[in-house]
Amino acid sequence: MPDATIERPDSDRSAVRSLLRLWPYVRPVRARLGTAAVVAVVASCTGLVIPLVLKWIVDGPVADRDPAGVWLGGGLLLALGVAEAALFGLRRWLVARPLAGVEAGMRADLYRHLQRLPVSFHDRWASGQLLSRGTTDLMLLRMFLAFPLTFLLVNGVTILVGFAILLSQQWMLGLILLAPVLPLVALCSAFERKFFVAARRAQDQVGDLTTVVEESVLGIRIVKGFGRHRAQARAFRELAQRLRGTELHKARLLAGIWTLIMTLPELAIGAALIVGTTQVSDGELSAGTLVAFLSTALALRWPVESIGFLLAMSNEAATATDRFFEVMDEPEADAGDTALTPAGAAAVPRQDTGLRFTDVTFRFPDADRPTLEGIDLHVRSGETMALVGATGSGKTALTALVPRLHELSSGHITLDGRDIQDLSRDELRTLVAVAFEEPTLFSATAAENVLMGSDAAGDPELRRALDVAQAGFVHELPEGPDTQVGEQGLSLSGGQRQRLALARAIVGRPRFLVLDDPLSALDVHTEALVEAALRQVLSQTTALVVAHRPSTVLLADRVALLSGGRIAAVGTHEELLHTNAEYRLLMSGVDASANDPQHAGGASAEDPHHAGDAAASDPHHAEGGVPA
Repeated sequence: MPDATIERPDSDRSAVRSLLRLWPYVRPVRARLGTAAVVAVVASCTGLVIPLVLKWIVDGPVADRDPAGVWLGGGLLLALGVAEAALFGLRRWLVARPLAGVEAGMRADLYRHLQRLPVSFHDRWASGQLLSRGTTDLMLLRMFLAFPLTFLLVNGVTILVGFAILLSQQWMLGLILLAPVLPLVALCSAFERKFFVAARRAQDQVGDLTTVVEESVLGIRIVKGFGRHRAQARAFRELAQRLRGTELHKARLLAGIWTLIMTLPELAIGAALIVGTTQVSDGELSAGTLVAFLSTALALRWPVESIGFLLAMSNEAATATDRFFEVMDEPEADAGDTALTPAGAAAVPRQDTGLRFTDVTFRFPDADRPTLEGIDLHVRSGETMALVGATGSGKTALTALVPRLHELSSGHITLDGRDIQDLSRDELRTLVAVAFEEPTLFSATAAENVLMGSDAAGDPELRRALDVAQAGFVHELPEGPDTQVGEQGLSLSGGQRQRLALARAIVGRPRFLVLDDPLSALDVHTEALVEAALRQVLSQTTALVVAHRPSTVLLADRVALLSGGRIAAVGTHEELLHTNAEYRLLMSGVDASANDPQHAGGASAEDPHHAGDAAASDPHHAEGGVPA
């Protein structure tokens, strides 16, 4: 069952420090937000003038039985109420557009950053966790900036001004109302710490739940095919119940603090009312002053009572901020697009042509041993090299190093003498095109999926690529190449998706082509047609092709045998058939490890010194999470 794999929050973390990290996004709209805050303060303080008008009406026109004065006072109260409402409406108008822009900017930055993060990051993080950060968390941040951020300031100023008015009217009654302040501060501090942890737990659980839903939808054919809908529903219910428990815990915390925040001030107001009434009956206080005092105290109820849920929303926003910056703080793969050549590595001859691996070693971040070690291989310019090896030997990991989907640990990979570490990714990926064994299509048209392989390609290049990949079925779709293929291209068969992925790889006529067993899902007849057309493409490029079938190997000029993370042999198909027993076994369809457990190509669990053992214990490390 998926669960959040990110680091859980420290309960001592400061919500204020977390929220301050939003400043770079808020700074461009600070003037408008500041104006909105000032308008809201003026509106709130306008409401505090109403009790003073009431005092004047009671002690003046009412006491003097002056109807004209009463009407004047009523008009003033109406004007103050209308002004307060208009000012709060203005505040809302001032913050709506800029905060929508802040949310859009943060979402764009998050998406852009996700595109530039290394593949190893995406291997570690559940997609639901990332999705919840880009949707739910950013919505919480916009709501915080629109309401709690402003009203924590507005209500704070209102409370200070209100108590100043209360103390100026009758200092003894004012002190009675101030009595609950210290207990409330202590209670709010304790509540904030507990709610912060609960809010973070709930948001992580939302990410876990999102992951389950997404996987169930994308894998609906597997779920239905194996009758696993009950198991998936049970997993969903368990996560939903866990989230429900956390939300109920949050509700109990909020109910407790809200009860105390409402009860203590009400008790203080009740005590002040008793004392004030006694003073009025003794002639020590005017009726108008008592009315104004109680009206001011009641006007302060909302600012005081709102503290609970404003703190709750602020803590949810703080946890959302932490979750957002957990992703944004991850270093991008480009690292500024500066040279990333390992320190101390030997200089690479720039006169080389083609694709060259020089003493290349690669280790996954959490692996105990290298997946690839000491790789030396030269694919000459215009040559096609087939890469053959047993499952777990590191073929997919090796091909992923060329477009820098993974970063090599040491050594060099050069393209026509240029180290790929010295190339920006934009430049590198205009030179290298890739097609994977597991094709990925997007919710777009068939044509858009293919043309994604080159910005400069047009209709002629599209038609050529579809012809080479034997993807003529596209023209028979309801709207031809403009037909939407659906999410993940699930409206197409596996072979059709693979042919579109191959067309995407070749549409831009790349200088270097990396194909990871791109024909595995094709039937024998279609495979023969694709291979015949693909020979023309391969004759015009430098290609590295992962192959499992002899028919695919025959497309290549030479073959490299990868065994236990090392290059064991290089030669033509015929040469290796005559000189290498492991290669003969692989081409015959028999796994070498089945006959010789100590063989380099099929390193067994009993021999931990073989790099291929990483596949036995952790196939994710051996092949980068994609079967070879």
